[in-house]
Amino acid sequence: MKVTLDRYIEITPDIRGGKPRIAGRRITVADVAIAYLRLGQSLEEVAAEYDLTLSEVYAAMSFYYDNKVAIDESIQASETFADSLRPIYPSLLQEKIKVLKNVRTNSLPS
Repeated sequence: MKVTLDRYIEITPDIRGGKPRIAGRRITVADVAIAYLRLGQSLEEVAAEYDLTLSEVYAAMSFYYDNKVAIDESIQASETFADSLRPIYPSLLQEKIKVLKNVRTNSLPS
């Protein structure tokens, strides 16, 4: 069952875990809020990065502020889950960087 909250935001249980998202897209309201509030991107930059209209971005932020507690809890739960997986699945990039640093340190003249 698809529930359309307005013309810009929709919630569909089988897409992105039922999180509120831009209608017709996989970009969630939380994605937009994180880019704007945490990463410091302007709403215009967010629109350009995700190929959205300003109306879609403003609707996402309006929805975020109307549902701030629930969305912030969802973001925190996702971050906690990701943090719990880090020890099990270490970053391959971080491992390569460690190896490169060790090679560089060991190859420096004493």
